[in-house]
Amino acid sequence: MNSLFSAFSPLDISLIDAPVLGTLYAVTGLTLLLVLLGPTGVRRAVITVIGAVVGAFGGWALAWFITDVWDPWGVSFSTGTGLWTAALGASLAVVVLNLSGQVRWRRGVAVGAIGLCLLSAAAGINADVGEFPTLRVALGLASYPPLDPALATAQARAAQTPAVHPDPANVANNTASNESGVVGTVTIPATSSGFVSRDALVYLPPAARRANPPALPVVEMLSGQPGSPSDVFTSGRLAGILDTYARAHSGLAPIVVVPDQLGAPGRNPMCVDSALGSSASYLTVDVPVWIRSHLHVTAQPSGWTIAGFSQGGTCSIQLGAAHPELYSTILDIAGELVPKNGSEAHTVQSGFGGSASLYAAAAPSAILAAQQPYAELGAIFVVGDDDIRFLPGVHAVADAAQRAGVVTHLFESPGTAHDWRTVDYAWTTALPIIAARTALLAPTVIATTR
Repeated sequence: MNSLFSAFSPLDISLIDAPVLGTLYAVTGLTLLLVLLGPTGVRRAVITVIGAVVGAFGGWALAWFITDVWDPWGVSFSTGTGLWTAALGASLAVVVLNLSGQVRWRRGVAVGAIGLCLLSAAAGINADVGEFPTLRVALGLASYPPLDPALATAQARAAQTPAVHPDPANVANNTASNESGVVGTVTIPATSSGFVSRDALVYLPPAARRANPPALPVVEMLSGQPGSPSDVFTSGRLAGILDTYARAHSGLAPIVVVPDQLGAPGRNPMCVDSALGSSASYLTVDVPVWIRSHLHVTAQPSGWTIAGFSQGGTCSIQLGAAHPELYSTILDIAGELVPKNGSEAHTVQSGFGGSASLYAAAAPSAILAAQQPYAELGAIFVVGDDDIRFLPGVHAVADAAQRAGVVTHLFESPGTAHDWRTVDYAWTTALPIIAARTALLAPTVIATTR
């Protein structure tokens, strides 16, 4: 994909797939084995086993303390992350208990084993959550260039015309099957809202880049908090998912626009208009106006989707449910039961001027109940089946959507928690549904899971 890396380098080797991880785990295991093959005896063996058990318990307790007591991120660790922390505690205990009585070179191996154990645990946890798919992303070196205005503004001349179902055969004649989409940054001015935002990112599929492109569906996608629009493409690897889909469908995929609903990584305006900023107006007025005037997209709401992960997922159901005249489809990936900015008291005061009634009315379930019955709205909810903190809330909002007459799909991502693995699963699972609902392809019957 030429939007991020023009040539391969070691910085782009995957940190979450088998080759690198398998090699690291094998080297760590062999190093631990060398440590254990030193001076042995019944007493040392018993102490080592007891130490490993105590270390594992200590690691698990540390994970529990961080996620359930300290709670700096507002999410619970997955089972996999807890197990990796326990494994780290056990392995460090084994190494430390076998340092004494070793010859010099074995002590050197033991010291090296400590570093390898730390590195293996960090790599395992990263693979579990999918935060840093490559070293380039981990080092903060991944960036996207400004989107070529010729790819954007030149396509907008017919954006207000009625949607025309693209002919796949015609698209295939103009789009190479192995061509990739392009991602670039754009500035979306807050003309109406005055909201202070960072640059947005735009993904244009191969079909959008050819001469006389079809009017394509558009997805307004929102990142989590803390975060930035680029997270959707770096940690979320969304461009790769869309490219894979486009290659299987003659270059067709939705255009995806990722605006900034936060203003800064640590801010959370909760996608409402308040003293924290007019985030809702920015997303539902300024961003759609910019999209319609700069991108060749389907004019009707039937071609528009709003999506998001975590805090962005909460925004997607809030705004999608409140504005069926703008969006026909919602993709809520592990969103919250209610908007949150710290404690409930702080949320009410900072985002709703101290009004408990305004806060209650901003809950997705309240918006759904107030706007029902819906005629055309559809919603896709996705949550990790190991996301113990968000799982009940997603189910509750999905139930509220179904009661309000929304065509509802609910999926649980197997073996994932509140992480980018869930986002990958969500997009891969939801794309065919979005394509059918937005007439990207010839409609097919999608069975609801509810």
